[in-house]
Amino acid sequence: MAQNSQSRTARKKELKQSKKQNKKPIMKRIIMTILVLGVIGAIGIGSLFIYYVQGAPELDPDKLSSPISAKFYDKDDNLFAELGAQKRTKITQEEIPEVVEKAVIATEDSRFYDHMGIDFRRILAAIYANITEGYGAEGASTITQQVVKNAFLSQKKTLERKVQEQWLALKLEQKYSKDEILTMYLNKIYYANDAYGIAKAADLYFNKKLNELTLPEAALLAGIPQRPAAYDPFDRPDLAQERKNTVLDLMVMHDKITEKEAEKAKKVKVESLVSKEKDSNIPYDSFLEQAIKEVKQKLKDVNIYEDGVKVYTTLDPKAQKRAEELLGENSPLPFPDKKFETGLAVLDTKSGAIRAIGGGRNKDKVGATLNYATQLQGRQPGSTFKPIVDYGPAIEHLQWSTYHLIKDEPYKYQTPPHDDVNNWDGDYLGTMTMRRALALSRNVPAAKTLAEVGLERAQKFAEGLGINFKSETMHESNAIGGASTGVTPLQLAASYSAFGNEGVYNEPYAVRRVEFQGSRSPVEFKNESHVAMKDYTAYMISDMLKDVVQWGTGTRANVSGVPVAGKTGTTNNEHGTPDSWFTGYTTNYTISVWSGYPSPKNSIPASAKYIPQQAFSNLMGHISQGIDTPDFKMPSSVVKSPVEMGTMPPKLPSEFTPEEQIKYELFVEGTEPQEKSDQFEKLDPVKDLSAEFDEEKGTVKLTWDYEAEEDKQVSFNIAGSPEGRPMQSIAEGYTNTQLEVSNLQKGETYTFEIVAVSDKNPENKSDPNTVTIDIPKKSELDDLLDGLNGDDDEEDKKDKDKKKDNDEDSDSNNNDSDSGDSNNDDGSSDGNDSDSSGSDSTNDGSSNDDSGSTDDSGSTDSGSTDDSNTSDSSNSSDSQSTDDAA
Repeated sequence: MAQNSQSRTARKKELKQSKKQNKKPIMKRIIMTILVLGVIGAIGIGSLFIYYVQGAPELDPDKLSSPISAKFYDKDDNLFAELGAQKRTKITQEEIPEVVEKAVIATEDSRFYDHMGIDFRRILAAIYANITEGYGAEGASTITQQVVKNAFLSQKKTLERKVQEQWLALKLEQKYSKDEILTMYLNKIYYANDAYGIAKAADLYFNKKLNELTLPEAALLAGIPQRPAAYDPFDRPDLAQERKNTVLDLMVMHDKITEKEAEKAKKVKVESLVSKEKDSNIPYDSFLEQAIKEVKQKLKDVNIYEDGVKVYTTLDPKAQKRAEELLGENSPLPFPDKKFETGLAVLDTKSGAIRAIGGGRNKDKVGATLNYATQLQGRQPGSTFKPIVDYGPAIEHLQWSTYHLIKDEPYKYQTPPHDDVNNWDGDYLGTMTMRRALALSRNVPAAKTLAEVGLERAQKFAEGLGINFKSETMHESNAIGGASTGVTPLQLAASYSAFGNEGVYNEPYAVRRVEFQGSRSPVEFKNESHVAMKDYTAYMISDMLKDVVQWGTGTRANVSGVPVAGKTGTTNNEHGTPDSWFTGYTTNYTISVWSGYPSPKNSIPASAKYIPQQAFSNLMGHISQGIDTPDFKMPSSVVKSPVEMGTMPPKLPSEFTPEEQIKYELFVEGTEPQEKSDQFEKLDPVKDLSAEFDEEKGTVKLTWDYEAEEDKQVSFNIAGSPEGRPMQSIAEGYTNTQLEVSNLQKGETYTFEIVAVSDKNPENKSDPNTVTIDIPKKSELDDLLDGLNGDDDEEDKKDKDKKKDNDEDSDSNNNDSDSGDSNNDDGSSDGNDSDSSGSDSTNDGSSNDDSGSTDDSGSTDSGSTDDSNTSDSSNSSDSQSTDDAA
C-alpha cells in the first residue's frame, strides 16, 4: 500500500515537470511569433515609408518662396485669371520685424528653432488630443511642414501626403536655415482677400509697410492663416478680434510679451485697425466667387489659394464682360442712384452651365460684398413664380390647355384668414384664357389655379425645379410669389431653363474640371440633372411666356429677331415695391435679373421698375448676336388646334365661324377638342318662298315655310327693292311666315329676299332666298279717267282734292282702329279686318311688335329707311330717292 502511495506521488511530480517542460516551448513560440510579426510590420511600414518617400517631389527652390497661383480657364480653355499672382510682395529675412516673428512663432510653431523640421513632442500631443477629443482636434504640422505642403503637396489628408510632408520637411531643414524657412513661410502664406504674403497683407489691411506694424496688427495678421475666410478683418471683424486676442494669449504663454502688453493690445478693436479702402484687380470676381465656392464644396481637401490648381470653368467672357458693363459706372441702364442694386445670372439653357454672373453694382472683390446673383436672401420672386407653382403644375397634372378659361373676379384665399387676392391694377377683367391670364399677370386666376392644382402637387413640382421652401408646406400666397419663400437670380434662371430644355432640369454649375500639381488625377465635375416635367408642360409654358414678351407685361424685354420667353415679377410690402424681376430664356441662354435696394424697406422708384427687362434685352441681344437661335420645338405630345372663342368646353370652329372668333391654342395630345361648335352654324334658307300681287289692294303678299329645330329658334330679316336698286330693309326679327307689302310702284319689277336669323346668335344666318314679281302698269281706262279729271274746272278740282283729303283722314283713322283691334292677347291676329281699304296694313295675322320694322298700323314701305318703315303713297317717289343716300 505504501509502495502504491509513493508511486502515485512520484507520478504527480513527473506530470508537473512534464507540464512545465511543455509550457516553455509554447511561450517561446508566442514570443517568436510576435517578434517575427514586429519585424514584418516594421519592414512593411518601412517599405511603405520608402515607397511614399520615393514618390515625393523634389525641393524646387522656385516654388518655396512664391505661392503657386490658381489658374482659371473659360469655356474655351483660355486663361482669364490667376489667384495668387496679382497680390503678393516678396520680403527678405532682414525685413521681418521682431514683433511679427514673435507673433507667428508663438501661434504656429513655438519650438520652431528647436526641432529638426518635425516636432515629435507636438506629434504625440496631437495624437493624444485626437484620441481624447476626436480626429482633427489638434494639428502637428510645423512651420517647415507647412512650407513644403503649400509648395509641393496637396491639402488631402492621407498617410502618403503626411509621410512625404515629413520627409520633405527634414530635407528642407538640412538645406536651409531657420530664418530662411521662416521667410519662405511669411512670403507664401495666404491672408484672405487674394493677398499672399505678410507684406501684402500689411499693405491691404493697414496701408502700412511691414516694419511699421504694431503689436495688435502683428497679432491680427498672425491669426488669419489658420482660417482666412473666417478671420477676414473686412467681413468678420468680430471673429478676427477673437482670433487676435487668442494670438496675444499665446504670445504671453510662450514668453514673447508681457501680460500687460497683451491686455493693452486686446483693447484695440479690429475696426479701428483696418483700412477702409479696398481694391481688387481680379477680373470677373462675381463669377470667380461662384467657381471657388464649388471647388471648396466638392474638393474639401484642396486649398485653392495655395495648391496651384488649374480650374476649368464654364465662363463665357463675352457674356460676363457685358454683364459687368451693364452694372458698371457707365451703364446704359437708368439706375436711380448709387445704392440701387442689380444682380443677374446667365445660364446655358441646355446644360445649366453658368456663362456669366453679375453680382452687383458695388461689388469690388471676391467675397467682399453680397453677391446679389447667388446670395440674395429672403427676397420674394413675385409673379415670376406663376409658371413654377401655378400654371406649370396645372398643365402637368390637370392637362389644362392654353385655352383653359378662368374668371378674373373678386376672390379670397381658401384658407384662414381668407385674405382678398388683389390684381396689380385693382380691377377684374372677367373670363379669360390661361394664356391671357399669364401674359397679363393676373393674380386672381393664378390663385384659383393653385387652388385647383393643390399645394402638395405644386410644391413637389417647384422643388423639382430647384426651389427650396422655408416651411414644410407652401402657402396659398406662393401662387403670386408671396409668403416667406426667397430665391436668387441663379435659382430662378435654373428653374426657367428647364422650360426651355424640354422639361429637363440641370443644376447650375461653374466648374467643369480641376487639375492638380504632381501625380494626382484631374477631377471632372458633374452637375445633377433630372426630368422635372413632361415635355408638353415645358413647351406650353414656353409658348405662353412668349406672349408675355410680345404683348403682355414684358414687352421691354423683347429682342428683335430672337424667340424669347419670359416673365415679369414685382413684390409689394408696407413700404412699397422692394423687388423687380425679369427671368427669360431662349433655346440657347437663360437670364434672370433682380433689381432693388439692399434693404426691402426701400421702394423702387417708378423710373427703375423696368430695369430688369431692359438689362435682359440688352444682354440677351448681345450674346445672341452671330449665332442661330432656333424657336422652341413643339413635341408630338402637343396638339395645336383651332378653337372657337367663348366655347367651354372648347369646341372646334365651324366653317361659318368668323375669323376673328377663331384662336389657335395648345392641347395635350388626346385632350384637343373634337366637337364642332354650332354657335355660328349656317342656317338652312327659307323654303317655298312665293310672292302674290293683289291688284285690288295694290299689295304683294309674301309667304314661305321654315322648319327649325326646337333648340334653334329663328326669326327673319326681310328686304326688297325695285329692280336695279339696293335692297332696303322691310322687317327685322320677324317671327311669322307671311307678310303683306304695300306702297309699291306700278310698272316696276320687285325682288324680295328673306334671311333666317338665329335668336341665340344674331351672327348666325342663312343664305337669302329671293323671289321676283312684276307690278302691273296702269290700264288705258285709268289713263282716260285721269285725263278727264284733268279737264275739270279749277273749282271742281279743289272740291275733289278736299274730298280726297277728308277720305284719306277717315281711312287713316279706320286703319288705326283696325290695327289695334287685330291683336289678340297672345299677340296673334284674327285676320278679320273691318276696313277693306287697309291696304297699308299687313294682313299676316301677326303682331308687329316683334318685327321691329313696322309701325303700329303694320304698314310697310319698300323704299323707306327709317325705323317705322312707313310711307304714304303720295310720296313714294320721294322715298325711293333716298336709296343712294342709304
